[in-house]
Amino acid sequence: MKECNQCGKCCVNYSNGGLSALKSEIEYWEAFRPNIFSYVSNGNIWMNPATGKQMERCPWLRHLPNENQYICDIYEDRPEDCKHYPVTINQMVKDQCEMLEEKDLIYPKQAQKSLDRIMSESRPSVDNR
Repeated sequence: MKECNQCGKCCVNYSNGGLSALKSEIEYWEAFRPNIFSYVSNGNIWMNPATGKQMERCPWLRHLPNENQYICDIYEDRPEDCKHYPVTINQMVKDQCEMLEEKDLIYPKQAQKSLDRIMSESRPSVDNR
């Protein structure tokens, strides 16, 4: 498995209503990060503050000019959903994650173990495989 190259596919694929935030995260944003909280409406995240409608893309995802990379402007305060991604190899395949190598597709159980090790600091490992 390759290191993340910041292709942004995960953020682009899920930022239009496919993510949620914990109540505690929303409360933290309200108290300490009002710029993030302004994109929350009725517990839903990445809502347009002007229209109240779901945004097509996370407002904190920034495409780097002249590069095929994205960065998160709220990386340290991003929702748990973001911190936990990717969870499974199947999810990565579906999302066309560029971390995957051919050997990961041939040996998905080993790839899952590698993924769980890589993500161990971001999320709890997924058991029962």
